[in-house]
Amino acid sequence: MKDLHNVISKIINYEFTDSAILEEALTHPSVNKRNDKNQIVSYERLEFLGDSVLNMVISAMLFKLFPDEKEGALAKRKTDLVCGSTITHVAKEIELNNFIIMNNSERCNGGRSNAKNLENTLEALIGAIYIDGGFASAEKFVTQHWEELAKNIQTPPQDPKTSLQEWTQKNKLPLPEYELIKQTGPAHNPEFTISVCIENYGKASARATSKKVAEQKAAELMLEKIERSGSV
Repeated sequence: MKDLHNVISKIINYEFTDSAILEEALTHPSVNKRNDKNQIVSYERLEFLGDSVLNMVISAMLFKLFPDEKEGALAKRKTDLVCGSTITHVAKEIELNNFIIMNNSERCNGGRSNAKNLENTLEALIGAIYIDGGFASAEKFVTQHWEELAKNIQTPPQDPKTSLQEWTQKNKLPLPEYELIKQTGPAHNPEFTISVCIENYGKASARATSKKVAEQKAAELMLEKIERSGSV
């Protein structure tokens, strides 16, 4: 663990005081490691914390970077910066996949390249930095890896679900209806299939490792379907 600690500390530019919290942040639930209270130790609790810290830092960052923008525009920017694909991008940039601790089965099934694993581990790492070094350390880490991404967003992005909803309202149609078609995979790494239905345009469905992402993908496919029909 000492070698792992030294290597990742150099990559993320943060030296952990407590190696145990770093190890917890990197441990996938498949390892089934337990503490002295017989509780499973994995990145899940730290992921919960890290998600909140990330949202707080990004919100403050955007507040300072775009002083003239209204809340709605800032919210759209934040949604883009804290979405799974952006978090996964940052995780890949720091090669976090090389450090995730998982069992052989998860590894053989592509666990190191699984986007949800990368997203969860990076959020857990942010949570671990917060616990180990305080808010200032976590803020420094997030700023280092997200500030340029924030600056590169020229205009507030519009997520597919919002775009689809606005299109239906503009065309005086009922709002999009999303439905969970099925859920597959283990509890720690599920996959959801979601469909979206628009009156007169049928359905479009998509799969992802979170319901939110699956809904976004389904909405994007529906927008493409509408565009092909010549209605956009």
